Amino acid sequence: MTVRTRFAPSPTGMLHIGGVRTALFSWLYARHHGGVFLLRIEDTDRERSTDEAVAAILDGMKWLGLDWDEGPFYQTQRYDRYREVIAQLLSAGHAYHCYCSKEELDEMRAAQVARKEKPRYDGRCRHGASPRPGVVPVVRFANPVDGRVLVKDVVHGPIVFENAELDDLIILRSDGNPTYNFCVAVDDWDMRITHVIRGDDHINNTPRQINMLRAMGGQEPTYAHLPMILGPDGTKLSKRHGAVSVLQYRDEGFLPVALLNYLGRLGWSHGDQEIFSLAEMIQLFDIVDVNKSASALNPDKIAWTNQQHMMRMSGRELAAPLAEQLVRLGIDPGSADLAAIAEAQRERSKTLREMADASQFFFRAPAAYEPKAAAKHLGADSRPVLEAAKAALSGIGDWSAPAIHAALTRVSESAALSLGKVAQPLRVAVAGSAVSPPIDQTLAILGRVATLERIDRALAHASGSDSAAPGPGAAR
Repeated sequence: MTVRTRFAPSPTGMLHIGGVRTALFSWLYARHHGGVFLLRIEDTDRERSTDEAVAAILDGMKWLGLDWDEGPFYQTQRYDRYREVIAQLLSAGHAYHCYCSKEELDEMRAAQVARKEKPRYDGRCRHGASPRPGVVPVVRFANPVDGRVLVKDVVHGPIVFENAELDDLIILRSDGNPTYNFCVAVDDWDMRITHVIRGDDHINNTPRQINMLRAMGGQEPTYAHLPMILGPDGTKLSKRHGAVSVLQYRDEGFLPVALLNYLGRLGWSHGDQEIFSLAEMIQLFDIVDVNKSASALNPDKIAWTNQQHMMRMSGRELAAPLAEQLVRLGIDPGSADLAAIAEAQRERSKTLREMADASQFFFRAPAAYEPKAAAKHLGADSRPVLEAAKAALSGIGDWSAPAIHAALTRVSESAALSLGKVAQPLRVAVAGSAVSPPIDQTLAILGRVATLERIDRALAHASGSDSAAPGPGAAR
């Protein structure tokens, strides 16, 4: 049997963390078994579904690299098929027309509540109801009244539902629109889904969908309901806990593989291993290993995981996503050596946005020096060091980190200073602050011309005559 899984988001909002983990586990399970992964857009809620949300779902899936083999399928494009199945269910006696008005239903439920009964449709139209003039009926599914439904949930274990507790759900509204649970059952059968992996907020929908599948002559898939993701405070995840859309993580400089790694570990594990490549996750993942307890989102752990992946990637691999972040800051990366910048900065950055922000000085001279750093390292007593460094650097033939390191070592030995005492004034001179990658790497990336221009400006500052506007000073 070929494993067939699906991710079926509703486009009534952005693709969020909980949805991404569901998509990831469905994708991993299909990839692990050499199966098929489908994308289905469940857009029957016509009032709340938006094109913007659909676009965000597709963009988010593409950014994450969760490629689908079939789809995207849209439920609103399958209405003819749903009506065909409804006609078959009506003909077979598994569905019926209901002419009850809203007022009748409200009165019925009020009476049930007064009797301390569970509010539910009492089936009064189930055995035949006469059409009413001017009333367009709904169609209800005739749920079995006896027996039980056993859901063999892979994550939670067996779950039993009594049919007597289930309602005769509306499957076709009076406006002609089919309803969610019915469409899901038809789609899962038509698309030959073998494993439904979704959030455990859908557990109560499962027995209804199983009964519909059986009435259609279909066979229910294997179900695996994933535990909820909680906010850092242990409450239900909501907007106040952070990113609404997964694309915000992209904009904030997280790597897709890092976010997937973190979400994969949120409820699933393989020993004590924390960092996984996608290939490792595909090889090792099994839905039976998912924990049934809820997990809390930890923003610090997401950032740590992201940094671990950046540390494992080459500068060349980081160059393109770094460029995207620089553009968001209004910086044109031009022909700068982004691979070298990424390798120099990754130990100091948890996200690519942090990396881009800390790398701005490579592309434009700082508009001003950080006051404390300038006071400590660009005073009058720094002039001799800066002058000596400028002279030594000016004489370098091969502008490279080793040559720069050797030149600055000679300066420190000649002045009887530690290399750090030489490096810090230079660091403030070129970066505007006392923080940068190792000074030899920094100057090598910045380039000869920009380095010497910025030392001249620092010398002017040290002498109290720093009145000239800074030049572009881009890395070259």
